[in-house]
Amino acid sequence: MLHQFLMTHREQIIALTRTKIAARVAPRAAQEELENGIPLLVDQLIQALQAEAPHSAAIQQEMEQSAALHGQDMLRKGYTVAQLVHDYGAVCQAITLVAADQGTAISAEDYRFLNGFLDDAIAEAVTGYGSQRERVLSQQETGRLGFFAHELRNLISAASLTYQVLRSGRVGITGNTGDALGRSLKALRDLVDRSLAEVRLEAGVGKRERVRVAELIEDVEVTATIDAEERGLQLLVHPSEYGLEVVVDRQLIEAAMANLLQNAFKYSRAGGHVLLRAYTSEGRVLIEVEDECGGLPPGKAEELFRPFEQRSSDRSGLGLGLAISLQSVEANGGELSVHDLPGKGCVFTISLPLAPPSPSVN
Repeated sequence: MLHQFLMTHREQIIALTRTKIAARVAPRAAQEELENGIPLLVDQLIQALQAEAPHSAAIQQEMEQSAALHGQDMLRKGYTVAQLVHDYGAVCQAITLVAADQGTAISAEDYRFLNGFLDDAIAEAVTGYGSQRERVLSQQETGRLGFFAHELRNLISAASLTYQVLRSGRVGITGNTGDALGRSLKALRDLVDRSLAEVRLEAGVGKRERVRVAELIEDVEVTATIDAEERGLQLLVHPSEYGLEVVVDRQLIEAAMANLLQNAFKYSRAGGHVLLRAYTSEGRVLIEVEDECGGLPPGKAEELFRPFEQRSSDRSGLGLGLAISLQSVEANGGELSVHDLPGKGCVFTISLPLAPPSPSVN
C-alpha cells in the first residue's frame, strides 16, 4: 500500500523534497516553506491515502478543503502561487525517486491516485490562495474607504459648524472662525485632489503631454504659497533653468508635487522655510522639495512611501499622500526618493526623463 510506504519513508521523502526545493533558482525557497510547508504536504497525502475509500465524495471534499486552507495559509505567510505548485511537484518527484531507490513498485492505481490527489490539491490550493488574496484586497479597499469617509465627515462637520457661527453674525469672516472655515475647505480640496489622482492611477487613465517644468511649478506655487503662509512658513521657489520640458501626465505630476509640498508644510517647524526647485542632471529633470522637519529617525526613510505611514505624532490625514506621489511619479516613468538632512530636514526628489529638444519650426 502506498500510504504504508510513505509512512515508512516519510523522513527520507521530506529530506529529498527539501533538497530539490532548496536547489531551485526560481521561485526561491523560503525557510518556513522548507521547515513546515513540506512536512504538511506529505502528511496531507498520507492522510488521504489512509482513508478506506479514498475516492469517496466525503474524503474528496475533505482533501479539497484541506488544500484550499493550505493555499490560504501560504498566502498569509508570504508564499507565491509558483512556490505552491513547485512544492507539490517536488513531493511527487521525491516519492517516485525514493520508491525507485528502495525497489518498491508503485501500482498503476496508486500512481493514478497520487497524481489525481496532487492535481486536485494544486487546483484547490491555488483557488484558496486566490480567494484569500481577494479578501485581503477587499479588506484593504474597505479600510481605505473607511478612512476616507471618516476624514470627509470630519472636514464637512468642521466646515458646517464654522459656517453656522459665521451665519449667526456673532463673528466676522476675517477672524479666526473664518480662517477655520478656510482650512476646512482647503483640506476638502486636498482630499478630493488626492482621490482623483488615485482614481486615475487605478484606472490607468492618463494623457501624457509635453510640459514646461516652469509651468508645473507655477501651477502649484500659488496655492502652495497661501498654504505656507497660513502655517507660518515661507515657500521659497528657485527659478528653473529655461526651456526644461518633460513628457508627463500633467495632473498626476502636479498632484505629486502638491502632496510633497503639503507634507513639507505639515512637518516643518513654525517660522521655517520650504524650498521648491528644479534643475537638470545627466539627462533628467530633478524637482526637489526641501523642508525643515528636523530630520528623520534611523530607518524611517524606507517606510515613508508606504500607505498609511506618517512621519510623526501628528496623525492628521490618511498617510496616503507620499504613497500616491510615488505611484504618480512612477506611472510617468520617473522616480521619487528622499534624502535625510540630519538635524535639519528632508529633501524629496522627483526625477523625470528630460524631454528631447522640440523639432525646430520652419
